[in-house]
Amino acid sequence: MTATLETPLLRDADFRNFYAASAVSQFGSQITYVALPLLAVTTLHAGPAEVGLLSSLTTITVLVVGLPAGAWLDRVRRRPVMVGADLARALLLASLPLAWWQGWLSMWQLYGVAMATGIGTLFFDVASHSALPHIVGRERLTAANSMLVGTTAAMDVSGRSFAGVLVGLVGAPPAVLADVASYLASAVLLRRLRRPEPDPAPSASGERLGAQIAEGVRFMARHPVLRPIAEQGALHNLGYVLMAVLLPVLVVRQLGYPEWVLGVFLAVGGVGMLAGSATAHLVGTWLGRGRAVWVVSLTTMPAAPAVPLLDRGAGMWVAALGWFVLTYRAGLNNVLLISFRQRVTPDAMLGRMNATMRLLFMGAVGVGGLLGGLIGELWGVRAALWAGAAVCALSWLPIWRSPIRSDV
Repeated sequence: MTATLETPLLRDADFRNFYAASAVSQFGSQITYVALPLLAVTTLHAGPAEVGLLSSLTTITVLVVGLPAGAWLDRVRRRPVMVGADLARALLLASLPLAWWQGWLSMWQLYGVAMATGIGTLFFDVASHSALPHIVGRERLTAANSMLVGTTAAMDVSGRSFAGVLVGLVGAPPAVLADVASYLASAVLLRRLRRPEPDPAPSASGERLGAQIAEGVRFMARHPVLRPIAEQGALHNLGYVLMAVLLPVLVVRQLGYPEWVLGVFLAVGGVGMLAGSATAHLVGTWLGRGRAVWVVSLTTMPAAPAVPLLDRGAGMWVAALGWFVLTYRAGLNNVLLISFRQRVTPDAMLGRMNATMRLLFMGAVGVGGLLGGLIGELWGVRAALWAGAAVCALSWLPIWRSPIRSDV
């Protein structure tokens, strides 16, 4: 991709608003990422199984509504869906500090909000990924995704670090209000997009929803590029969550660190994501885009076993280094593989492709949360981290065995 194609992105008012909406929303979401499990652990005294269930419920609903959501989104314009999802998530999260102030807050409410916001996030993310090729054009997808993934990573760093400090200062329930504000700001920015959306494909509105879903699944399952991307992403997410879901229990409860230390540790992952997304285009040009994915994944594989060594003293530094390397790999893969997906998928199939990917990826996150909680209860927190490290270390194999490995 040439510099002339990449440079004007932020001069485009629609992409600029789209990008700003993504940035502000991601910043707030990272606060909730830290605050929600800490709310369960410190305010409601939740154990490993309850924290694992809470994590899984933010994503496991994708297993139920993911495929219909993709088919439905191929029938409608995506921008109003994104705005509606922002407003719904803001309202849901605002109920948590309100219930806490009134003395009503319970784990059941946390579970309900986690499920409902997970559905909102599903619709928003599928619509967002499906809208991007129209906003920037397919020739600028790698540059646009590099900016978006890099910004998400930067928000991981700043949001999670800020969240640890904010929770320490005001407590977890009031901290959630920062995410409420971010969703409202995102909705305002998305309303400012001016480029008309194209009408949905004529065949989409007349075809039965079930037939559309089946068509999308067949398209994914038979595609030589999309299928290995789906397998790699699902394995990575499963391993990542097995390691991450019980970190609040290990860091705050078992090792006795203050909440801000957890925020800093998670922010190290954001630095890794930022570095990976920032260098993805360079590494992809040097090695070839497909080859870069599996070569970087293979060479960073030894970092996975470092994370379960997390302990007081030197163990914290070793684990943080391993976390950085793994998230670097994730940032690079995200940019290159999302661009692969968007480039090879026809416009009329984008909603279903992105929803099917979301189903597999977030379904793996949900399963990882449940499995992590179960392993934590039966064999201890570190056993869950070791299981996640093993899965993460081997997640590159589907790409290595696919035609993507030789793409330049």
